[in-house]
Amino acid sequence: MTQSMRFFLSIVLATASLASASFMNSAGAATAEDLDTDSRQALQTLYKTHPFAETMSHNAKAILVFPKIIKAGLVFGGSYGEGVLFKGKTVEGYYNSVTGSWGLQAGAQSYGYVVFLMTDKAVSYVRETKGWEIGVGPTVVVVDEGISKNLSSSTLKDDAYAFIFDQQGLMAGVSIEGTKISLIKR
Repeated sequence: MTQSMRFFLSIVLATASLASASFMNSAGAATAEDLDTDSRQALQTLYKTHPFAETMSHNAKAILVFPKIIKAGLVFGGSYGEGVLFKGKTVEGYYNSVTGSWGLQAGAQSYGYVVFLMTDKAVSYVRETKGWEIGVGPTVVVVDEGISKNLSSSTLKDDAYAFIFDQQGLMAGVSIEGTKISLIKR
């Protein structure tokens, strides 16, 4: 690798790091009360865009809500956000969502996601692990338009169902596979 290529690569990585850091700082809520409010509003937004999600909430053992995830990257990237675990209307705990990635990527975006935990096993797993990596542990089905048309109360058989919503920004695609969810103190 030539010296000019190394210089260019170091500039790109530094720019990506600074962009990611500034976006990540804006993903955290100021207080527990702010996070509670933002999470309840995010649920209402989800219910308006995916009415079956509200029906699903009546059968869920708990609901994990991340109202705003910020994702940024330029070759290397990451995403971060904070959320709330609700059991009924009660706040059970606060969690963060962290993902790292590398590859052909450039840009920034924000989105929210909600995970409906349908079994006691899934709720226990989230509470008891030092960090739940989506794709390991309880089975999570990411609900898109195609899947949502085939869901009904009688077909809900998996441990958890995730809805990604309110995407904004200039970055292609959103995936929560490999995301690590960890308990935080608020």
